[in-house]
Amino acid sequence: MKEWRVYVIRNPAGILYTGIAKDVDVRLADHNDGKGAKFTRGRGPWLLVHQEGPLKHGDALRREMAIKKDRNFKKSLKD
Repeated sequence: MKEWRVYVIRNPAGILYTGIAKDVDVRLADHNDGKGAKFTRGRGPWLLVHQEGPLKHGDALRREMAIKKDRNFKKSLKD
């Protein structure tokens, strides 16, 4: 069983997107090809700026939510 990873990507406008995936490279390619989350479509190109894991699925989901709420952490990724 493959473990999950939490990732944060950024586009040239400085917009951040946080998600989880088993294979971050494939997921990033999906985002850049317009096949990822609806939010990321048409806003690329996306660049990977942070990654954590491997984690169990539940832990990855909890960490994703924590990152989305942590303004200071997200600000540090924009610099």
